[in-house]
Amino acid sequence: MAKNVQIAGRVVGENFPCFIIAEIGINHNGSVELAKKLIDEAVLAGCDAVKFQKRTIELVYTKEELEQERPNFFGNTNGDLKRGLEFGFDEYCEIDSYCKSKGILWFASCWDKKSVDFIEQFNPPCYKIASASLTDDELLLYTKSKSKPILLSTGMSTEREIAHAIDILGEDNLVIFHCTSTYPSENNEINISYIKKLREEYNCPIGYSGHEKGYLPSVLSVVTGACAVERHITIDRTLWGSDQAASLETEGLRRMVRDIRNVPVIMGDGCKVVYESEIPIIKKLRKVFSV
Repeated sequence: MAKNVQIAGRVVGENFPCFIIAEIGINHNGSVELAKKLIDEAVLAGCDAVKFQKRTIELVYTKEELEQERPNFFGNTNGDLKRGLEFGFDEYCEIDSYCKSKGILWFASCWDKKSVDFIEQFNPPCYKIASASLTDDELLLYTKSKSKPILLSTGMSTEREIAHAIDILGEDNLVIFHCTSTYPSENNEINISYIKKLREEYNCPIGYSGHEKGYLPSVLSVVTGACAVERHITIDRTLWGSDQAASLETEGLRRMVRDIRNVPVIMGDGCKVVYESEIPIIKKLRKVFSV
């Protein structure tokens, strides 16, 4: 049986309730108030944690990328957009306080070492390695040095690249997330069955980070053995932003969490029994009774 991972007292592993993460990411569009509304939705749906994204803009993007023309509600360049979407210390202090008051965990995927140090100030329960960062050996090692559980997304990665990242991180305190990095993902790109191979290959919990339009694949991932599920959330999929279309709105999030929580009940223990509720039906419909 794969090793379990503890995240702030919650066990992520087989035979434990699925750890459900609502990714806010950058869907807050630079507004702390919108971020709070999304946190509220995650709490009401019954999620275990919310996740943000943290970047040091000048380190993650080149000068040329930042200077590219890109009209947006923060300005006219790509740099205006990236800086406008990035929360600073005061905003994260407010988010940290708000999540604690609501009783929900929060953490972030950090895209550079300086961002890891920034988020470390808030003593996060774990760190997420985004699919885009899976091949950044230096970032993997630096994140590992913080001695926190690590959640590794594997979108847009080959099996060789995944194995290399896991060699660096080790299988202790690691949750591997199957993922397809298209927003939104089409059904023929989701490949939920790959979760089975990851479970056979690695001795750690396997999760699923979904970007599909609905939520059925996320539920099926749990049936297939995923111990954790991460989904982007939004107030409105038509809002401005690259991740909105691949996100779940309020009702979809609540239904997904409800259905995931029901998976262990529906799957049962695999033993065939005659339930008490069937006895009256036997008496009503059976013509011949077994001894």
